[in-house]
Amino acid sequence: MAVTPARRSSLHDLGLWADRTALHEAAFQGRALQLIRLIESDASVNIVTVDNVTPLHEACLQAHPHCARLLLEAGAQVDVRTIHGSTPLCNACSSGSLECVKLLLKYGAKINPSLTALTASPLHEACIQGSPEIVRLLIANGANLEAYDVHFGPPLHIACAKAQVECVKELLLAGADVNSSKFHETALHHAARLDTPDVIELLVEFGANTRQLDNSGLKPSDYSKPASPSCLCLKFYESNPLSLQQLCRIAVRRALGTTASTVIGLLDISHIIKSYLQFH
Repeated sequence: MAVTPARRSSLHDLGLWADRTALHEAAFQGRALQLIRLIESDASVNIVTVDNVTPLHEACLQAHPHCARLLLEAGAQVDVRTIHGSTPLCNACSSGSLECVKLLLKYGAKINPSLTALTASPLHEACIQGSPEIVRLLIANGANLEAYDVHFGPPLHIACAKAQVECVKELLLAGADVNSSKFHETALHHAARLDTPDVIELLVEFGANTRQLDNSGLKPSDYSKPASPSCLCLKFYESNPLSLQQLCRIAVRRALGTTASTVIGLLDISHIIKSYLQFH
């Protein structure tokens, strides 16, 4: 089904959200009955505004899965991109709507759309929103853990920058590179800025380098507030090497991979290592 452009509006609208149709408004407001009537009257479900926003974008951005389903069943294109590069799946992730995400994936939405200078990946959006369930679902369906956004870097960076500890945990368990860098800045640098010792502990547990220097020649601890819990935590790890048990756990995680069975195996092997160390 072809995408139909909306009529351009006057200059007074500055080209922003111009000519939002009744279909756009119904999807935005979650008015399912009105949407059904419009679809039955042959309104184009793929009509776009001057910003290339479709009614499906609107429904997903406002977390209206019933409206999204009606549009998709009527032939809405699942991967149309706005002028900023956002797909309906990006919108669903940014709204934190697990139901919309499931629905879009069922209809074949691309989980790794090409990134532009103006948009992040669905996985980035889920991490920003702080939705571990969506993060887990995206990863299970093949989301790129190292998708690189020009503003945020990889998803792990933005999850740490937003202090989304559960999302950080999901990414690390799935095998995200804990020492990935953007201009030599790592996820640990972000965690140090926000004074989030729980995130710092998690990153170090997965092998984060506490001595990594960024482009300014600064370690993560240099960004933490003096005498703060994060500062004390980082200084401790800088001065004290990881225990053999911790090093073994990191090595096992890296060696075994990232499937669900691997995570279960990690728990068993960790227990074995601990028992061995206690015995010896």
